[in-house]
Amino acid sequence: MSTEFIFRIAGMFLFGVGGGYLGWYVGMLQPAEMGRSITLFALLGALFGLIMTPYFTTRPVRALRNLVMRVAAETLLAGLLGLVIGLLIAALLAFPLSLLPSPLGRIFPFLAAVLFGYLGVILFVMRQGDILSLLSAMSGRESEAGVSSSWNNLNRTILVDTSTIIDGRIADIVRTGFLPGTLLIPRFVLNELQYIADSPDILRRQRGRRGMEVLAELQKMPNVLVRISDMDVEGAREVDSKLVILARQLKAPILTNDYNLNRIAELQGVTVLNINELANAVRAVVLPGETLTVNIIQEGKEPGQGVGYMDDGTMIVVENGRDYIGEYVQVTVTKVLQTAAGRMIFARVEEEKKARR
Repeated sequence: MSTEFIFRIAGMFLFGVGGGYLGWYVGMLQPAEMGRSITLFALLGALFGLIMTPYFTTRPVRALRNLVMRVAAETLLAGLLGLVIGLLIAALLAFPLSLLPSPLGRIFPFLAAVLFGYLGVILFVMRQGDILSLLSAMSGRESEAGVSSSWNNLNRTILVDTSTIIDGRIADIVRTGFLPGTLLIPRFVLNELQYIADSPDILRRQRGRRGMEVLAELQKMPNVLVRISDMDVEGAREVDSKLVILARQLKAPILTNDYNLNRIAELQGVTVLNINELANAVRAVVLPGETLTVNIIQEGKEPGQGVGYMDDGTMIVVENGRDYIGEYVQVTVTKVLQTAAGRMIFARVEEEKKARR
């Protein structure tokens, strides 16, 4: 039995009784119609209570709960602090304002409470980042790892996509300290991760379980705050659509390595932190003419070519390197080519090495 059904029954009974009393008062005007009047008004009251009770009981509460769930905890805290301070200022002004001539002395204290409470909430929500930073600086607390307290981490909320958790590199990035902020993982992302971990496909199941392990590792790290949130988005069914809508509501970036989600989010004005783009950006810069030591591990597509890889995974195509497969050789970079899949480096074996062969 749902809560709304219980409230409907209670509302039907209460409004039915109230309608019966109203019918009795109306029947006093015509005593001959007393019974019919009471019955009619009681039925109308019961019908009104059965239909309309949820609209001023359970449904406003449900709408308020959904609104609160969509608002970040930092925003709620800042709004509460602003409301308290605004009401304190209004309370200090209440006595002087009450000395004004009537009726101003009765109206102005109430208006001051409404005005300063509203201004306090607006100002604190708009400057919530600065206020939380100030509270963090005033507390002066540091964790055992020598990083700032969790208040400082709350200044920035980052929505995490399922693909990022499964990828696993997020743990290494967080460990280095280059990703400050609160990692917000909505419940629907966690549900998708659990669905992947329970998949009958062996590969998908392994990826899902790996994501669970990465998430558990993130929760143990002292330099980042991981928060699981029940915030949801009504009217959207796909996880990517929910993430984009939620990011716009919270004004938060999305951490992902999903190309499609990246493009959709950028088209809607949402900031995206792409791990693949980060990996490409931090790769070592190699210029033509530089000398590298490469382990040639396989043949290339063209005759005589050999292929090796740098430590960051960048492919190096070595001209006339087929004869050195399985060896570490010094090569000279001849050309660096940027492709959609990443960088490709072309090189050739040094002449001294070839002469010794």
